[in-house]
Amino acid sequence: MQVTVPERFAHLVEHFPKLPILVQPSGRPWDDRMAKTTFFVPDYMSGRAGVANLAKMPALEVVQILSAGVDNVRDAIPNGVTLCNAKGVHDAATAEMAVTLTLASLRGLGRFRDLQREARWDNQSFSSLADRNVLVIGYGSIGAAIEQRLNGFEAEITRVARVGRVTPVVYGFDELDELIPKADIIILIVPLTQQTKGMVNEHFLERMHDGALLVNVARGAVVDTQALIRTLATGRIAAALDVTDPEPLPSTSPLWQMENCLITPHVGGDTDAFHRRAEQLLTRNIDRYTKGLPLLNVINGEY
Repeated sequence: MQVTVPERFAHLVEHFPKLPILVQPSGRPWDDRMAKTTFFVPDYMSGRAGVANLAKMPALEVVQILSAGVDNVRDAIPNGVTLCNAKGVHDAATAEMAVTLTLASLRGLGRFRDLQREARWDNQSFSSLADRNVLVIGYGSIGAAIEQRLNGFEAEITRVARVGRVTPVVYGFDELDELIPKADIIILIVPLTQQTKGMVNEHFLERMHDGALLVNVARGAVVDTQALIRTLATGRIAAALDVTDPEPLPSTSPLWQMENCLITPHVGGDTDAFHRRAEQLLTRNIDRYTKGLPLLNVINGEY
């Protein structure tokens, strides 16, 4: 039994003094000592590079990733190896980012920042979040955290998930055609799957009413980038994106220059809150692993 963790979680050694824990130095993708790994934790945001050497770990039993989404690593996990995600770890930080992007876009903070650089006092009126209909597409744990934070802004929340349910009222994907035109703000927080890839396409965008705002804190590929560029170019809607397709967004992308598009570089989940919560999850799951107990956040089937 050997646990391998990223350097930023080196102090986990103190929690498990009797457990062989190998600390993987930052920037070093492989160390021959990693071959004995049975429980592997790739560094956060390492993507495919973080799981590139799994085949060199013949004793591997568990891969614990530190993101909620597993779309970019799932097919790299060897047969028989258990994959766990970080469900719950990113709820607070990502929900904060969703609300931040929404408010910054509605209240014109990007425009006021530009005016500040010019030392110009130019009083302008922008939209409020109060009394708006917010469509949260992807009502899992992060979607619920977004709703919790939006409740204080006196907005009307409509919940959507892959499959609808009654308590609380959650609509299914099959009802989106009717819901999209009623939404002033659409927040995307779905996992990237075959069903959600390109979900926000030409048809979806055409259903959005004039002046509506699209906020993406899910995955870039949930949105058809070219369709979004064409729609934004008309000035009919606005967008706020923490994720794009591709990433990093090329400097030549028209999205950078669009006044109705606010962009942040996939930083929604990476805060000090993430680090504390990730450490708590790792401590719990490593402890369960050493005791032979069922692991938390095991990925099976759809997620």
